[in-house]
Amino acid sequence: RGSGRKQAASKNVYLALLIKLYRFLSRRTNSRFNKVILKRLFMSRINRPPLSLSKLSTFMKGKDGKTAVIVGTITDDVRLRKVPKLKVCALRVTRTARARILEAGGEIVTFDQLALKAPLGANTVLLRGPKNSREAVKHFGAPGVPGSHAKPYIRSKGRKFEKARGRRNSRGFKV
Repeated sequence: RGSGRKQAASKNVYLALLIKLYRFLSRRTNSRFNKVILKRLFMSRINRPPLSLSKLSTFMKGKDGKTAVIVGTITDDVRLRKVPKLKVCALRVTRTARARILEAGGEIVTFDQLALKAPLGANTVLLRGPKNSREAVKHFGAPGVPGSHAKPYIRSKGRKFEKARGRRNSRGFKV
């Protein structure tokens, strides 16, 4: 059995229409870009992590005239002072991020508009957000085991919480 999704788990009708469009494009064109977009449209939300404006502007440095394509959400980043002029295509753009991109003279297109503009993915930069930046990922593994940097689930980070035996030399031993 082939692994991977063949369709989206979501019941979103707009997503279903996009899948229909990109399924057609990936079948009728031999463009790898369309196949990747289709595969990413099937993905769960955890596998479509958001991308911040600051990361987006860093990735798009020196790529003038190209469209950034993100199968996911573009979020605002208050740490970024000046937003450069960007051409982006995303499933979703947060309200503040949208306002800042448009204010900088940028352009935001949807995937159906992108299919008309660049059916083969020409002059596009395919990006994705950092998948392992979720808080849950920090807890993966066994905390307290030598060499493991897994974060323990604790109530507080104070002196009394997981700071005794096995954590300090002065309290018996240190792992």
